[in-house]
Amino acid sequence: MAATVFEFGDFRLDCGRFELQRKGRSVRLERKPMELLILLVGRDGRLVTRSEIAQHLWESEVFVDTEHGINTAIRKIRQALEDDPEQPRFVQTVTGQGYRFLASAMRREPLVGEAGGGGDASTVEAVGDRPGQDVGGGVGAGSVSGSGSGKRRVAIWVGLGVVAAVAIGVVVVMDGHGALGNRLLHRGGAPVIHSLAVLPLDNLSGDAGQDYFADGMTDELITMLVKDSTLRVTSRTSVMQYKGVHRPLPEIARELGVDGILEGSIARDGDHVHMTIQLIHAPTDTHVWAESYDRDVRDAVALPGEAAETIAKRVNRVAAQPAVARYVNPAAHDAYLHGRYLWFASNNEKAGEYFRKATELQPDYAQGWSGLSVYYGAGTIDGDLNPEDSLALQQSTALKAEQLDPSLPEAHLAMCAAILEGRWDWARADAECKRAIELDPGFAEAYHFRSKIFAALNRHEEAIEAQKKATELDPFARTWALAYSYELARQYDAALAEARRHLESTPNDALLRWILYDTYRCKGMEKEATDELETMLSLMGKKEQAESVREAYRRGGYKAVVLEQVRELKSKSVAAYVSPVALAGLYAQLGRREETLSFLEQGYRQRSPLLLWVQCDPAYDFLHGEERYRAVIKGMGLPPTY
Repeated sequence: MAATVFEFGDFRLDCGRFELQRKGRSVRLERKPMELLILLVGRDGRLVTRSEIAQHLWESEVFVDTEHGINTAIRKIRQALEDDPEQPRFVQTVTGQGYRFLASAMRREPLVGEAGGGGDASTVEAVGDRPGQDVGGGVGAGSVSGSGSGKRRVAIWVGLGVVAAVAIGVVVVMDGHGALGNRLLHRGGAPVIHSLAVLPLDNLSGDAGQDYFADGMTDELITMLVKDSTLRVTSRTSVMQYKGVHRPLPEIARELGVDGILEGSIARDGDHVHMTIQLIHAPTDTHVWAESYDRDVRDAVALPGEAAETIAKRVNRVAAQPAVARYVNPAAHDAYLHGRYLWFASNNEKAGEYFRKATELQPDYAQGWSGLSVYYGAGTIDGDLNPEDSLALQQSTALKAEQLDPSLPEAHLAMCAAILEGRWDWARADAECKRAIELDPGFAEAYHFRSKIFAALNRHEEAIEAQKKATELDPFARTWALAYSYELARQYDAALAEARRHLESTPNDALLRWILYDTYRCKGMEKEATDELETMLSLMGKKEQAESVREAYRRGGYKAVVLEQVRELKSKSVAAYVSPVALAGLYAQLGRREETLSFLEQGYRQRSPLLLWVQCDPAYDFLHGEERYRAVIKGMGLPPTY
């Protein structure tokens, strides 16, 4: 096999040269993935088991976790071949067994002058990417030619412009033009890592129902790294976009602006949990550290903290005051992870059930109470829960979380939201928000809430700056939020520009479409507003409502569209709660004074959170001289804009 050449699709695999080409151009592939590709192609479509791969790739080498090493090698092969794991053309996964090379490969012997076909070549041992390899301990230089002891070699051809320079403690690879290659590994000097992204852990349980567990453990790894290290750690929202994405790690690192990548997998089988993770220095794509963990499911809650502490020590970034470990009931922890997974999937109602279960299983579980408070708050803001029932529960659960763990940033933010929405105590709400930021300076959500507080108080420049900070910390969370801050400040052109900028990459984002609709409405651009409303409803799967909006505008213009929305909300109110402030906003657009004031007063009596930003909406401007309107603003303690 050493001198064989395979051709498949646009690719040419020269085993003797250890080289993969596409249409005559070299495709970079590291040592272990290259060895695995040669093994797969050489089997002529027959299955290669994972145990065979482990033996072939690592033999007697000491390796931390061959399972994750195989996953990494397969991922890099797919990247090189641009192969889709869901619809593979080249490498097929045979679940639970191994892999099969699908493409028909033409085998031929090399020509004279090619590796193994006669020619002048010297060989050195391959060096570089070994999954689990400890770069900090140094990489020894490859031995020059000679007898083998079964070790694989790489042909280095002077005629191709490549020179291998081997010195004690350092390997430098230079091309024919003298440029430094992509490996410069010094013995005893690990790459310096200042910032880190934790990619979503692969769920290897063989059960999609365990995705919540993999995502939850990813989330907790991020949280514990923030607490236990001085690393700048990329937010959950930013990394989750790479879930299931097979792209080169250096490319992902550049997009996220980090120099370290933590990737791995987790599998839960009955009462056993197996997690593997590896730390990669992204600029050089080299492995710094790797580890595997096997735990009883009852001990899995401690895994993120244990791993974070080890990583922080490994890169010399230990926090001055590491987080104090608290006991968590495994079943309560599992329920909390389930709740978080559903909350991020925008299923707030179902998430609340799991948060409630977590608190029932462990009454002193602060994160469970914090999650439950967020459920009540989100449900109230979204208009799904009656504030007369939910606001007191939102505050009591936030208070419980804060009392149980005063060091938990999420508890202080939950209390901020409860005070903001339920008490209208602006100073105290902001104090809780600032405390959350003190505990976690990278907490983007807290800056977002400060922005909402400032907007309600008509401090719009501060609101915009706070939201810019939130967006800087977590650019992929709430891509609509900065545009909304501009809209609340009545900077409509800036709002439209910001929303359109994000729509270029996410044209099917319904929330961005809502921002466009609402901003066009505020500007009086009724046709454009209607078009965006129709698009938004279609993206949300509400095809009948979208058709009703289109027909209403055709029949009677924008006024008919607003009346159609009133009809829709009143129909909904027969079976579910509808905020009176939502109806007030529609009647305000119609200029109907009595209905608008009546619904605003009803919302005031309910302490509806939707009242917080009524002064930002120009639809209410015609009421500025009305004493009933002014009484509502004064009763909320808001500085008036009239």
